Amino acid sequence: MSIWVILKIALKALNRNKIRSILTMLGIIIGVAAVIAMVSLGAGAQKQVQEEIAAMGTNTLQVWTGSMRSFGTRGGSGTMNTLTTEDFEAILAECPAVKAVSPSASTMSQVVFANQNWSSRIEGYNEQLPDLRSWKVVQGGFFDASQVKTAARVAVLGQTVVNELFSGSDPIGQTIRIKNLPFQVIGVLDKKGYNAWGRDQDDVIMTPYTTVQKKFQGGVLYVQSGIVGAVSARATYAAQEQITELLRQRHKLAPMQENDFSVRNLSEIAEAAEATNRIMTGLLASIAAVSLLVGGIGIMNIMLVAVSERTREIGIRMAIGARPGHVRIQFLSESITLCTLGGILGLALGVGSAIGISQLMGWPTLVSPNSIIISIVFSAAIGIFFGYYPAHKAAAMDPIEALRYE
Repeated sequence: MSIWVILKIALKALNRNKIRSILTMLGIIIGVAAVIAMVSLGAGAQKQVQEEIAAMGTNTLQVWTGSMRSFGTRGGSGTMNTLTTEDFEAILAECPAVKAVSPSASTMSQVVFANQNWSSRIEGYNEQLPDLRSWKVVQGGFFDASQVKTAARVAVLGQTVVNELFSGSDPIGQTIRIKNLPFQVIGVLDKKGYNAWGRDQDDVIMTPYTTVQKKFQGGVLYVQSGIVGAVSARATYAAQEQITELLRQRHKLAPMQENDFSVRNLSEIAEAAEATNRIMTGLLASIAAVSLLVGGIGIMNIMLVAVSERTREIGIRMAIGARPGHVRIQFLSESITLCTLGGILGLALGVGSAIGISQLMGWPTLVSPNSIIISIVFSAAIGIFFGYYPAHKAAAMDPIEALRYE
């Protein structure tokens, strides 16, 4: 018999007991839908982490001052004043794996324009920041090296600050006041949105780091932190080693002394976050797959019932020439059809659930083609695995005994 004839007979047999067939498929439908939804949640979370790392700069490292120890009490990272602008200049000049650097300084302040005011973060960098963090300027421009050197009072605004202070008007060329000091707005940054920790990245005002040091931090000479860009993503680990070795030499640290600074590789953070997401996704998918196995057991149970009910039919088929292989294929096709139809319906329900979760709860979801293909193939495989025993039992019947069955 051809595949189409076998499929037609299988559908006709399943159509005789519609309610029973639907209830049998329900376990597969729920199992496939759960797997699709859980994997989509995990993939969406992983993609969000990747986007957050990309927003911070794909090839970047962060250099921080170390922690200060006083009378047995140890402060947090950034409490020791050990980094200087010259350190970052040396990193750029002497580390082959580094292509760009920017010292940084920050503070919080109330910002005023006309009759509007807003509290925002004031972050200081040098002219290389847009390349380091892959952050475009959509209006005006960014400050240049000469403005960094002279500690110019210029500002580049994030989108949130623009919306709060200017209400749709053009901010370029306007003067805002930060801690009663006038700053000229020279640019507006592209929208970044919220990061994974819920912080609004667009609620920021960027100025030269020298301006923050001299105008808001009392003219300090040390640098609390900085951003370093490696020549490539793979070079971040080499850059981390080179920076560590260079700073230990510059700070004259003995071999047994701890570093008075820290170098954070964002690639390590990304890899750790992705590994965690993969584990959680696998765990959720495994839990959801249990319902698929339960559905498969239900398929086997119903198929055994069907074999028992159709014993006389099996005997008649064998009596008129059907071979055991034909009977086996027939019952196996019914099992596969049940599971495949359940898989398709479960796929639709799972995709709909993922979309609904994303819209109603705001959680990131990503339905990947691989998860769709795997779910359909797995549901068909369940039909084969759990349907084989009932099909084999039907094929092994003695035709004479089957014809006598009442």
